[in-house]
Amino acid sequence: MIAIADLPALNATLNALAACLLVAGYVLIRSRRVLAHRICMLCAFAVSSAFLISYCVYHYHVGDVRFQGQGWIRPLYFTILITHVSLAAAIIPLVLITLRRAFSERFPAHRKIARVTLPLWLYVSVTGVIVYLMLFHWYVPGS
Repeated sequence: MIAIADLPALNATLNALAACLLVAGYVLIRSRRVLAHRICMLCAFAVSSAFLISYCVYHYHVGDVRFQGQGWIRPLYFTILITHVSLAAAIIPLVLITLRRAFSERFPAHRKIARVTLPLWLYVSVTGVIVYLMLFHWYVPGS
């Protein structure tokens, strides 16, 4: 059984895995490997969904976690955090619309929205890892 205290590391791992799957899915579709692309993107969706569940469970039990960094790193952290949270909220409907268009075989419409969804989803996944590292590993007193 995984402890609540282990969930932030799990969440960062899930975000990193989602980012890798998104990049792999992009490379695969550019090489016209449609089935492999589909599998990667569905795995990215599953991993991101697992992240969201784990994230909610963690914050249900722990509440907010305050950033302890001071100095120049503080405004950097909050800039990354604000963009990450804002885009994380926006990415959910975008991903669902993108997947729906793919499943309904509306490929021109799928490609059109995927060009917006992919970079935003990738940004959210990567900045999720950065937020975790800054919050739990990069704090240096007096920095």
